[in-house]
Amino acid sequence: MLAPVGTFSFGGNPEGVVFDGANIWVSNYDDNTVMKLQPSNGTVLKTIGVGAGPNSLAFDGANIWVANEDDNTVTKIRPSDGTALGTYAVGNYPSGLAFDGANIWVANCLDSNVCKR
Repeated sequence: MLAPVGTFSFGGNPEGVVFDGANIWVSNYDDNTVMKLQPSNGTVLKTIGVGAGPNSLAFDGANIWVANEDDNTVTKIRPSDGTALGTYAVGNYPSGLAFDGANIWVANCLDSNVCKR
């Protein structure tokens, strides 16, 4: 088993993590936030408010996407400055995200379906 090379404590109930090529992004379910972290030492560079119950994250090559389970939305964030560019309605309890090179796919757990944006 590999030992962790670092452990960083912050946020309320971290659920999702993604790398954008420069920074690490973590969703905090209980705080309704996403944090932008410096990968070398875990320093918090920015905290962004998003929808209720953020969990899964995806990077589409230009933006960070966040699935907000408790309000059935996804939020699009510009990585350079952490600006939330929009929040969009999706199905019930979005719990997974993927980027296919053109679209963001959202798994809607309580609807038993996926949708694309």
